[in-house]
Amino acid sequence: MTAALVAGSMLVPEVARADSMDPALARLTLDDNCRAGAADGGTGQYYNPASGFTRCRLNHAAFAKMVAQLGTAIAPLPTYAARTTGFGGYRFGVLGQYTTIDSGAHYWQEGTQGPKDESTGQDSIRNTDPDGVLQNYQVFLAKGFPFGVELGAGFGYLVNTEIISGGGDVRISLFEGFRSSIPGYFPDVGVGGSVRTITGTSELKLTVASFDAQLSKPIPIAGTVVLQPHVGYQFLYIFGDSGLIDLTPNTDPTSLCGYQGDNNPATPDPDKGGVFDGQPVCTNSSADFNNNVVFDKVRLARHRIAFGSQLRYQMIQFGFHVATDVVKPGDVNEGDTVVEEAVDPDDPSGNTRFTLNKLQDDPRTPGNDEVKNQWTFAFEIGAVF
Repeated sequence: MTAALVAGSMLVPEVARADSMDPALARLTLDDNCRAGAADGGTGQYYNPASGFTRCRLNHAAFAKMVAQLGTAIAPLPTYAARTTGFGGYRFGVLGQYTTIDSGAHYWQEGTQGPKDESTGQDSIRNTDPDGVLQNYQVFLAKGFPFGVELGAGFGYLVNTEIISGGGDVRISLFEGFRSSIPGYFPDVGVGGSVRTITGTSELKLTVASFDAQLSKPIPIAGTVVLQPHVGYQFLYIFGDSGLIDLTPNTDPTSLCGYQGDNNPATPDPDKGGVFDGQPVCTNSSADFNNNVVFDKVRLARHRIAFGSQLRYQMIQFGFHVATDVVKPGDVNEGDTVVEEAVDPDDPSGNTRFTLNKLQDDPRTPGNDEVKNQWTFAFEIGAVF
């Protein structure tokens, strides 16, 4: 029977299209007991009949780290001055946003698809060379309203993925437009909020909400050019949830089990004594039907400083913007939402456990995989009128 199961595990269902940096979350495990080794020639992710349906143990910390860095890459960046476009004004343009990631960390190498083999067209089993910078290209539009209010929307594409992001923005200028007397010496002050969410992958649901406060001051140059430097604080809150993850995506469970039909009066399961529950009736193991998992949800915060400048000539506007963490992500997120009880790797019995902050270094995995401060650089070109 084992030989039949291994042969069945070679039957490969059609794999959805994916790019090299798309999530491949089935690889984020602490062991591979549920997957075949030599039987599949060392490639792919097939069900291992010898596991006796023991699921691979998930690496929830690796998932949290990946969410923390990917969420920051799609987060809305405060690319505007505190002064709004004014009642009836419009602002639109394109933005290139570049965010550093810890590409050498195992969770990026194991947790992303990787390039296809050029000679065979087969998918990678590991991404040996993840992108060091995630590129997010966006279009945005904002409209001014009375009382210093501005509403906007933005849509982006994450390069080397199938991921599309989108969301809305609102900001309010609390102190703007003073040019003379004592108030003319003070900077404009504004606050704003944004949200971005993604589509394009069934493996990950990711939403980022932000709040920011900005200071800026327009500096006229030669009557036709205005330079507006800005600086501010941004708070990010990242919501990450996994989809239903198949730990053995290259195995067709129907073929593996020797499917005879559903458990009903026409095709009864002899092991259930006349109880018809509609479950598959198999001549082999049906274990791979249930070899699906969901990672623990991730809820975490980031604190960033954002600064930059915009240069406007008549209606045309150029901008350069930067954002980075002001506190290490692991230090910010010390609450119960990012802490788990982990098995001490130095104790083979598995009885010794320790408390693990999911964003700090995990001794169960190679290298130092602490989530480090990320930098985001952005360039924009657009129009304001």
